[in-house]
Amino acid sequence: MNKEQRKQEILAAYESRHATKAFDPEQKISEDDFEFILETGRLSPSSVGSEPWKFVVIQNMELREKLRAVTWGAQGQLPTASHFVVILARKNVRYDSAYLREQMVEVKQMPEEVFNQALGRYREFQEKDLNLLESERALFDWASKQTYIALGNMMTAAAEIGIDSCPIEGFHMESVEKILGDEGLLENGEFGVSVMAAFGYRTEKGLRPKARRTKEQVVQWIN
Repeated sequence: MNKEQRKQEILAAYESRHATKAFDPEQKISEDDFEFILETGRLSPSSVGSEPWKFVVIQNMELREKLRAVTWGAQGQLPTASHFVVILARKNVRYDSAYLREQMVEVKQMPEEVFNQALGRYREFQEKDLNLLESERALFDWASKQTYIALGNMMTAAAEIGIDSCPIEGFHMESVEKILGDEGLLENGEFGVSVMAAFGYRTEKGLRPKARRTKEQVVQWIN
């Protein structure tokens, strides 16, 4: 397949993808296909390589029903999706947190002395460039931004192999976190809920063509 054919194939996946409101409950995603989708999330980029996410795949229907009671945006998806993912974001990815040091030194194999030298730059970035240290919520929202990169990659990867999806923000955060916390899924408050996503195969027929603003409305070139 040449480059032009590949480009058209990718665009066709974007054209066909839509926020699926209900899935065929009888049609399940294969284990291999869903591992592929998760891997595209895991391999996604994040600011300073922080990877401040966790993907909780909820297949237990009793737990899904508990979530459904406080997730108005997934009333059709929670009972029918083949796979349902709650994407968590770390609450503390401060420049001086134990997590960020472990991420850089142990995971990314940055020499300890190099990391120590970089701390000042990380602090300036968080404290002055983006004002992330003004509140715990600001820092959490920054971490949540990173999870949306993974979310987008997962949904696109799914579309490219013929699997439907729906991103979900319609939930009561405090209630969802209480449910997940009671299940021990937030690692003693280390994580908070960022966004959800449902995956499966659509039941809707005769969908309207995708409607978007024109390229001229959303793209500006400064030459």
